Amino acid sequence: MREFELIDALRRRLVAARPDTRLGIGDDAAILAPPPEHELVVTTDTLIARRHFPGDTPAFDVGFKSVAVNLSDLGAMGADPAWLTISLGAPALSGPWCDAFIDGALAAIGERAVDIVGGDTTKNDTLTISITALGLVPRGAALRRDGARVGDLVAVTGTLGDAAAGLACWDTRRPAGGDEAMLIARLTRPSWRPGARVRGIARAAVDISDGLLSDLGHILAASAAGATIDVDALPCSPALARYAPDPALRRRLQATGGDDYELCLSVDPADLAAARGALDCPLTVIGRIDREPGLRLVDSNQNPLDSALFRHAGWDHFDGR
Repeated sequence: MREFELIDALRRRLVAARPDTRLGIGDDAAILAPPPEHELVVTTDTLIARRHFPGDTPAFDVGFKSVAVNLSDLGAMGADPAWLTISLGAPALSGPWCDAFIDGALAAIGERAVDIVGGDTTKNDTLTISITALGLVPRGAALRRDGARVGDLVAVTGTLGDAAAGLACWDTRRPAGGDEAMLIARLTRPSWRPGARVRGIARAAVDISDGLLSDLGHILAASAAGATIDVDALPCSPALARYAPDPALRRRLQATGGDDYELCLSVDPADLAAARGALDCPLTVIGRIDREPGLRLVDSNQNPLDSALFRHAGWDHFDGR
């Protein structure tokens, strides 16, 4: 498919629905009109085949995940998603592949009022997707990493470790359903959480993209605080419990595995019930913010755990782990 054929096809499919999208795909740039007394929240993520997703991932799932990881960043800031731009670099682009990719992207958006308003295409040796997502938040109301306070509860949405397990069993996966299929679906079609629902309730937030301990560390560094985390309290899906019956393996997958795109929140204990009531998914308390800097890990009996067991706590693009 030639570049301008692709642009024309996208323009026909992606008609803008938002009234504040003044001009979408088809010109040199989009024109957007953010409402008064709101701030723009902007994030960009790049996904590369065989680095961020297996090279044989279906086009629908590539589109879904590419969008979901960006909307998750907006959710962690407490922003309502509004606009996306998508840039594709690939050795070649076929019509069916692009249609499936856009199907996946729209599935990740769901019923939310989000317009895809532009982007770019280029020839590249490796499939590469770069997405910029723009969201809206009332002035001064964004969730930030530096808001955690001593005594806050540390809580996470959903379950952890599923995506890391899905990646681990990717090469040996069977076509039938079951636990493997569920874990792989969590890898390829992450359920990003609308953090705008806890705006004004949670004090700090981060999305769990590189692993819980790594991402929680960003909150602690920004807030000049520490935390004690009960590793046995990390929420576990039934599929992961069956896949990793060994507690040591399960702990590592949950504490250091990435790609879950759940939210880690710092919440005043008095606001926990409100936070749970605002979300459409489970919210599990896993620890507490401490005055003493650093991250301390304990088991369900409050026995300290050796942090060396979790040394590689999260993905590092340039370290290769």
